[in-house]
Amino acid sequence: MSVADTLAEDMIAGGDPSWLLRETGYELLRESTFETRFALSNGFLGVRGGLASHLGACRAVPPRIYVAGLFDTPTPDSVVPELVPAPDWTQVRILLPDGPLMRCPDRSSRALTLDMRRGALFMEARQTCNAPLDVCLRSLRLVSLHARAIGMQVIELRIESGVSDLTFEAAFGPTDFELAPERAELDLKAWRTWRSGRSLAIAAAASLEVDGIERQPVLRGDLTWNWSWTAQPGQIVTFRRIIAVTRHHATDVHAGARARKELAAARTLGWRGILARHEAAWAERWRCSDIRVTGDDAAQAALRFAIYHLNGAANPEDPHVSVAARALTGDDYRGHVFWDTEIFLVPFYALTWPEAARTLLMYRFRTLDAARAKAAQMGCRGALYAWESADSGSEVTPAQTVGPDRKILDVLCGSQEQHISADVAYAVWQYWQATEDEAFLQEAGAEIILETARFWTWRAALEADGRRHIRTVIGPDEYHEGVDDNAFTNGMARWTIARGLDVAALVQARWPETWARLARSLDLGEPELAHWREAAEAIATGFDPATGLFEQFAGFSALETVDLNAYAGRSVPMDVVLGRERTQRAQVIKQADVVALLVLLPEAFPGASGGTNFDHYEPRCGHGSSLSRAMHGLAAARLGRAEAALSYFRRSAAIDLADTHVAIGGGIHVAALGGVWMIAILGFAGLSLRADGLAFDPCLPADWQSLDFRVRWRGRDLAVAIDGTTRVLRVALDRGAPMTVFAGGAAFVIAMDRPLTVEGVGG
Repeated sequence: MSVADTLAEDMIAGGDPSWLLRETGYELLRESTFETRFALSNGFLGVRGGLASHLGACRAVPPRIYVAGLFDTPTPDSVVPELVPAPDWTQVRILLPDGPLMRCPDRSSRALTLDMRRGALFMEARQTCNAPLDVCLRSLRLVSLHARAIGMQVIELRIESGVSDLTFEAAFGPTDFELAPERAELDLKAWRTWRSGRSLAIAAAASLEVDGIERQPVLRGDLTWNWSWTAQPGQIVTFRRIIAVTRHHATDVHAGARARKELAAARTLGWRGILARHEAAWAERWRCSDIRVTGDDAAQAALRFAIYHLNGAANPEDPHVSVAARALTGDDYRGHVFWDTEIFLVPFYALTWPEAARTLLMYRFRTLDAARAKAAQMGCRGALYAWESADSGSEVTPAQTVGPDRKILDVLCGSQEQHISADVAYAVWQYWQATEDEAFLQEAGAEIILETARFWTWRAALEADGRRHIRTVIGPDEYHEGVDDNAFTNGMARWTIARGLDVAALVQARWPETWARLARSLDLGEPELAHWREAAEAIATGFDPATGLFEQFAGFSALETVDLNAYAGRSVPMDVVLGRERTQRAQVIKQADVVALLVLLPEAFPGASGGTNFDHYEPRCGHGSSLSRAMHGLAAARLGRAEAALSYFRRSAAIDLADTHVAIGGGIHVAALGGVWMIAILGFAGLSLRADGLAFDPCLPADWQSLDFRVRWRGRDLAVAIDGTTRVLRVALDRGAPMTVFAGGAAFVIAMDRPLTVEGVGG
């Protein structure tokens, strides 16, 4: 059996369809969507899921290969860095004497299969039109989760009929973002970015066999190979290419040597060894993070798709980078990092892959000086993180953009959307609650929380009414700019200051030497901490005890009320429908704002006010952001509204999986995928973090017969099973010391030999 047959059979025959993503046929206008949906990534290398070869004129979009952290500005006068596309290492051409072999493949035969269980992409196409050869082409592609510098490609050609001279060319395609060449040799190329001074090196090896016999190339150049022979019926042609990529944050004369070292190790393993270790790495990730749902096949498939992309987005080995808004799957947002990472992704990583969560937060620690500089620019102490961040942590939000009416608009998020500094602190605290990683807290986490708490104390100005106000901000609802006392911003600011005080007390009590170092380096003492206590109490909240409502921002209630039901079925956001100016004068919300506060700080909503606020703001939200429905779904699940939450779950998953009006050519909406996981685990399973254990309050949708998953908590591995029919919760401790679990209003101690079964939960 041939290589491609073996791989195809392993991936497809008898497999659970929820592990496979398939598309058959070919449509030019949808190719960009396919490339996003079928992307491969290991947190360092990203490869969009396009065709394995340039099939004549059928290629509609340029290939995209990404290397995490490879930023540069596109022109000398540009100030906004972008993630630089790397040279396309997947490029091949298969030539007949009169042109490309695959100039007109049978479109109905073209098939893509993404094996999410193994992180591998399989493609098949057939040549059937008037050509001297009938050929079946199959390919396998992967980027190694075991050795992140390594990518591998296997292409098989079956010559089914015909005789013709045939040429197979393998090369590295150009990129539309120019790189300065530094070095070019037969097995290696190295470049540097023009302005940021980053180094990129790629080493590669390739081989071609005809009927199992290796052929030497007739031409050989810098990372190029060319083979020619006479194709005969029955021949099986196998092409293999292994590449090794290294990136360095400064021009590095040793970059080529490091790439060659990585390549040499991969070649020693061979393609089967590379595949085996890659599969083992994916198997471990799935062991820790898989979710199994019975009774809802669509939900099962959506969760597998979400977890596949989440596991492929992070690299726990590199604290210089974080997960961008589109991860390594597309060009949208230029590879920049937003609040998405801390609020929508860190929960998944903290509870299934703490090493990855830690690295993402270490990125924020490495960029803390840039956050301090931004705070200082506006006259505050402490740290204000960039709304859009690249490699250095400096603010890289574009100053202007083009609106729907083609007018130039000022972008104010970079200066006014300041809740990012509370979001980062929130993620640090959630990671600490989930892991109790003492080394991280002492090395980085405490300093982040202290400096963001300090910022909010300075930012919230004491006024004549005796309250502290935070004026001229943008909350998560970006339709309204320059508002005062945004409930989400103020609530998160109060929370951050309170956590700053908690961290100060904790570090003083448990690690006095660490506290002495921090107090000295930050010039932080008890008089300032006393000031923080006063500030946290005095920040305006916008909460009205009479109605139980938080006013989204000062004056929101006086704005025009708009019935969004009248615009059902629209295909564009509400700010486009109403126009920018009217939207700013209306109670039309871009995305979860007060509802987001309800999700993150449920304790801030006394009594029944959580449901009151949800019911008030849900009909006012236009969901103009891919993040919004996930927040609403999680809030609905926690309120016990499982079916409403399931509707939001499906619509969040559909952003990337359904062929709707939402364009995904610019990359996967990875935060929405994190939100899908959050609805399932933090919503339907009702998992929440406590200082003394984990709590469960399940609320499964009617169709979900069961929900099974695993989580990690403070060095422990837990297996959780929820039976929606019998309303039974089972929690087993597979590794680690005994711990406390809360369920059904009671506390239970579980151990490896003492699992927990609780009846009558959920419903």
